[in-house]
Amino acid sequence: MKPFELVNRRRFSASAACLAVFFSGAGKATEPGERSDSGKFGALDRPAQAVRYPEKCVMLAVTQAGKRLVAVGERGVAILSDDAGRSWRQAKSVPVSTTLTAVGFSDSQNGIAVGHGGVILVTRNRGESWQLAADGRKLASLAQSAAQSRQMAGDRAAAALLKESALLMQDGPDKPLLDLVILGPQRAAVVGAYNLFFETTDGGVTWTSALDRLDNPKSQHLYAIRAHGPVWMIAGEQGLLLRSTDAGRSFQVLTSPYEGSWFTLAVTPEGGWVVAGLRGNAYFSQDAGSSWHKLAGAPPVSFVSALALPDGSVVLANQAGELFTARNGSSLQAMDLPTLSPLSQVAVMAGGDVVTVGMGGTSRLEAKKP
Repeated sequence: MKPFELVNRRRFSASAACLAVFFSGAGKATEPGERSDSGKFGALDRPAQAVRYPEKCVMLAVTQAGKRLVAVGERGVAILSDDAGRSWRQAKSVPVSTTLTAVGFSDSQNGIAVGHGGVILVTRNRGESWQLAADGRKLASLAQSAAQSRQMAGDRAAAALLKESALLMQDGPDKPLLDLVILGPQRAAVVGAYNLFFETTDGGVTWTSALDRLDNPKSQHLYAIRAHGPVWMIAGEQGLLLRSTDAGRSFQVLTSPYEGSWFTLAVTPEGGWVVAGLRGNAYFSQDAGSSWHKLAGAPPVSFVSALALPDGSVVLANQAGELFTARNGSSLQAMDLPTLSPLSQVAVMAGGDVVTVGMGGTSRLEAKKP
């Protein structure tokens, strides 16, 4: 593998650099998910504050919007880079200060981000500004309305859905959305804790409940979702794997090769699937999950991110700050990297340079030229 060298490294603490320099003036901040004095979930009603060193905040996801990089993370911070990760600046406006967990774009302009509190944000200007499309309060109401409609239609399965939606209404917006998949200019789907599953067919303007499509009676957490043509896959808690072969209209449970939780999914352009999670477990499938082959070569450290590249290879990141690659089910190969802090996600530039986000903020790894 190509060796890399780390550029733009700083010596001060990422957490201190980000959290200690929120511009003051609003009094004591309410932590994400904490109730404010008014009884509401305060972080859902308070915009993200400006920070001095946005590139050093804890970032949980990064993606490309055309030639721009967009990353999101703690306290609603969203950051942008127009020079392949060499420098970053904060987005102009984010309407919430909850932790953001995933982001994706359908083109260079239009994107969706999700996070704690059931937050769904949309942008129409390359991530410069974001608007709130839904949060956990609205999602609970959508789930309840869908269940009630099924009950009125005489659906016997409506009782369980009504119970599930009643719990969502009762608990309030305390459940995070954890991943999303962009399925075209108008369609996208999001998943999260306790079986949360919603989709849009109008670019994120409106959302509908899809909880009833999943065979998940224990309401296990859903950590990752990906699609390849009409085949969709969802990976979750305690080895849960769900597959749709009809573009998300229905799902069936797959036999899982591992009983521990899956945290990430990737699918190559040729339709090769990779699922990875706890204790360095990673598996490859050439038949859309009907059978799996273990990807050996990783230490027992949980994988948190998998990225499929145009050449058919997959890059996996783990909580120890290590990156691995695999191609067509081959053994995992560690990338020759400097020491990194725990990672959340990676982006690979056209020239082979790698941009990472995680506990240490952002880092850019330049591939050394021969």
